[in-house]
Amino acid sequence: MSTISGCFGIIPARYESSRFPGKPLADICGKPMFWHVWNKASKCPEMAQVVLATDSSIIMNAAEKLGVPAIMTADTHTSGTDRVLEAARKLNIPKDSVVVNIQGDEPCLAPEMLSELVSPFTDKNVRVTTLASPISAKEALSPDRVKVALAKDNRALYFSRSPIPFSHDGKGEYLLHIGLYGFRMEALETFASLPASPLEQRERLEQLRLLDNGISIHVTVTGHSCHGVDRPEDLDTAIKILEREQI
Repeated sequence: MSTISGCFGIIPARYESSRFPGKPLADICGKPMFWHVWNKASKCPEMAQVVLATDSSIIMNAAEKLGVPAIMTADTHTSGTDRVLEAARKLNIPKDSVVVNIQGDEPCLAPEMLSELVSPFTDKNVRVTTLASPISAKEALSPDRVKVALAKDNRALYFSRSPIPFSHDGKGEYLLHIGLYGFRMEALETFASLPASPLEQRERLEQLRLLDNGISIHVTVTGHSCHGVDRPEDLDTAIKILEREQI
């Protein structure tokens, strides 16, 4: 076992979105959504630094006005992970440090989730981590809810949009994958250098690229839940949760 040498949170914030253009700037309780994500992530004690990575001058200017550290990145990235890597390189993050990819549409993020995400890195052999939480069999039927099956040591065996593992009697627990990732910097570099894998393309899940190439993902099962904002109609739920927290 060892200590974690340093954790750096990076929040990819792309302006263009087919379902919700300008989503990072959506107003929630008087502040743009990206501010809430950054504010929550900054409260995680393991984070040495949390920065925004964007391709938009509009988001960049809004971040500067609110005192949120931000890095301008290319507008050609095909995934948030690629944007995170560019920002990590610009920050000169050491190879053995941990880079956390924090989804920019999680304004209700619990800082404790990030602590859970990075805790496995006390083991120097862990290269990539993520989170999961229990869901019902009914919820597991939705292809929008990505499921993960685990080995006894909490390594991910597979991620799928289908309900896994299959249950003959309709019983058993399903685990929802939560799209937060921790990478050692060297593992992030390796991931970005690999071509899209057949399973990744079939399921449209980029984390399968790691499993296809023999790179283990350690999964922590959390008791916290996520309330991501995918569409404008999801804002009401986020606003209600944050208003309750303020009270």
